[in-house]
Amino acid sequence: MSLSVIILAAGQGTRMKSDLPKVLHPISGLPMLHYAIKAAKALSDDITVVLFHQADRVRENIESAFEGIRFRIQDHANYPGTGGAVMNVETRHDRILVLNGDMPLVTAESLRPLVESDADIVMSVFDLQNPSGYGRVVVENGEVQAIVEEKDCTEEQKRIKTVNAGVYVFKKEIMDRYLPLLSNDNAQAEYYLTDLVKMARDEGRHIKPVWVEEEAFKGVNSRYDLAHAEEIMQERIREKWMRAGVTMHLPRTIYIDSRAVFHGDCTLENGVTIHGETIVADSHIKSHTVIEDADIRNSSCGPMARVRPGSILEDTHIGNFVEVKKSHLKGVKAGHLSYLGDAEIGEGTNIGAGTITCNYDGVKKYKTKIGKNVFVGSDTQFVAPVTVEDNVMIAAGTTVTEDVKEGALAISRTPQKIVENFFHRFFKTGKR
Repeated sequence: MSLSVIILAAGQGTRMKSDLPKVLHPISGLPMLHYAIKAAKALSDDITVVLFHQADRVRENIESAFEGIRFRIQDHANYPGTGGAVMNVETRHDRILVLNGDMPLVTAESLRPLVESDADIVMSVFDLQNPSGYGRVVVENGEVQAIVEEKDCTEEQKRIKTVNAGVYVFKKEIMDRYLPLLSNDNAQAEYYLTDLVKMARDEGRHIKPVWVEEEAFKGVNSRYDLAHAEEIMQERIREKWMRAGVTMHLPRTIYIDSRAVFHGDCTLENGVTIHGETIVADSHIKSHTVIEDADIRNSSCGPMARVRPGSILEDTHIGNFVEVKKSHLKGVKAGHLSYLGDAEIGEGTNIGAGTITCNYDGVKKYKTKIGKNVFVGSDTQFVAPVTVEDNVMIAAGTTVTEDVKEGALAISRTPQKIVENFFHRFFKTGKR
C-alpha cells in the first residue's frame, strides 16, 4: 500500500505521574507504543516516530524490538503541538497516516477504512452518548464542515454527538501546502493538526469522516486509562486463544501476556498468570500458577506453582508450591514444596517434598545435574555444582555435596537418639 505513517510519541505524559515515558508504559507485556508500531507495519513500509520527551530512551526501546523505523525529534521549543510534531517529517509516499503512540488498542484492521479512502483528508470520528468535554465534528453531506471546540459550540452544535478520534490520513500535497501556514495564535500557543482541517475546508478540499469504534481508538493519558486499556487487551487475548482451542476456567481471572503462545490442547485454570514469551503446548496449568518466559510441553503445573524464566518442562508434573528456575525437566515428577533452580533432571526421576537445589553461593550460581530414574527423598538439598547419575536413590534428609555414581544410595543423616522420659522431666509433669 502506498502509505507513509507518522506516529506521534513526543509527549511527556504528565498525568501518568511517572519517570517512565508514557508511551513505554506496558500493556500485557509490551510498551503501548509497540502496538501502534505493529499496526503501522501491517500497513506501510515507511514509518517515522516523532520523539521529544526522553527521546533517547524511547528510541533505544523501539530499536531493540523493530527494524526499519525512522525517527524525528520534534522542535518542541519552537513548534509545540500536534501540528509542530509533523513539520519537516520526510515521507516517501503520497498519502500519510498520522497515528498516536498512546493508542495501544488500535489495529491494522481498525485503520483500514481510513487508509482505503481517497479523500484529501480522512478524519476518524466516533459518536458518544455524552460528548461533554469534547470538540464536536460538524458533518454535512458526508463531508466534515468544521471541528468546533465545546466552549465555542452553539446550543445546536452541543447536541452533536460526533467527536474527533484523533487519527488522520492526509494527502502529502495537503500537508506540504498547509503546514507552512499553521499558526500558534491560540490560548496554548501550540500548532494543531486540526487547523489543517479548517484551512483545507476553507479552500473547498474534500474531508471525509470515517466512523470508528471508540474502543480501538482509546488514548491512554493516566494510570486509570492504562488499567482500562489493559482490561480490554486482556479480553482480546483471552478470546483469541479460546477461539484457538484453549480451555479457560473463569477466564476473567487469568492474565496472559501478549507474547505468549499456545499449541494443541491446553487448559488454564482460574487465577493463572502467564508472562513474557512463554510457550504452552498440550499442557494443563492449574489454579494460581505463575509462568514467566518458559517452555511448557505436555506437562501439568500447579496449583500454586511458579515457573521462572529459562525453564523447560517436558512430560513433567510439578505440583503446589514448586518453583522452577532456569531448569530443564524432562519426564519428572515434583509433587510439592520444592525449589529446582539451574537444574537438569532426567526422565523417570521423582523429586520428594522439600527438595532444594542450593544453586547460589552468594557470588555465583551453579548447576545441578540429576539423571534418569533417580528417587529423591523428602527434604534433600543438592549443593551445586553436583551431578547425580542415573538409577540413584537419595535418602530423605540428605545433603548432597559430592557427585553420586550410577546405581548408588546417597545418605547423610545425624543418627537418631532417643532420651527416655525427656518430655516429662523437661515439663515437670511428675512422671519419671
